[in-house]
Amino acid sequence: MKKQESSSLDSVKQFLAGAIIVFILIVAIAIYNFVLGAPENFQGGDPVNGHPITEGAGKWLGTVYKGGFIVPILMSFFLMVFTFSIERFITISMATGSGSVDVFLRKVKGALAGNNISAAIQECDKQKGSVGNVVKAILEKYQEMLGNKELDKEQKVAAIQKESEEAISLELPMLEKNLTIIATLASVATLTGLLGTVIGMIKAFSALATAGAPDAAALSNGISEALINTALGIGTSALAIIAYNYFTSKIDTLTYSIDEAGFSIIQSFNTATK
Repeated sequence: MKKQESSSLDSVKQFLAGAIIVFILIVAIAIYNFVLGAPENFQGGDPVNGHPITEGAGKWLGTVYKGGFIVPILMSFFLMVFTFSIERFITISMATGSGSVDVFLRKVKGALAGNNISAAIQECDKQKGSVGNVVKAILEKYQEMLGNKELDKEQKVAAIQKESEEAISLELPMLEKNLTIIATLASVATLTGLLGTVIGMIKAFSALATAGAPDAAALSNGISEALINTALGIGTSALAIIAYNYFTSKIDTLTYSIDEAGFSIIQSFNTATK
């Protein structure tokens, strides 16, 4: 039943993630056309043929606009990394629970040392989050096995270990959701920026190859497109790498804490049933 609910929830989350990506792409295109490409950012009010104005914020907005059609794609990548990083931060913070994980685990171990399973379960209810949910599931199985007269000790330990594995398999995938998107953007943003660089340099060399005097405007636009796309691609990739490593480290810490709690509970059961 829990797995079916988890599968349905995963489908909803995948749909929402797809909808967010489409929405961000639309927002990035709108910003590119109506903010960066606003006529007041260009000499003569012409975004197509005019150069960016030389003073004020419009200078930078117009320059970024001249980066070409790859700019809104890279902007959408940046917004996706930013959006999904916030979403992961909130999700992992909620998964940690309402208090310090280390303090929570010490309280659970203390309750088990005193053979007070009810107190340990109450601590799980106070902690909440993925850590509290997993530990509570293990403790409830622990409590059930203590009153079970049909299974031997090894079978009871195996049942507790199985419950631990199932609880972890239900909770941990939620923590890793959308990290794949961030990891993918870390590579794709750089490659897309390089593609924009290549296209810009092709335009720049085409301007140099023009018969007669080189087209200075075309040369300037080509170089601008190359540099802007490189900067956006590298910046987005750097943010994505930092975010991915940070969240991976947080998840590893939570996983270790949950494993430690499961091991302690099993050790406590072994001691209590000697």
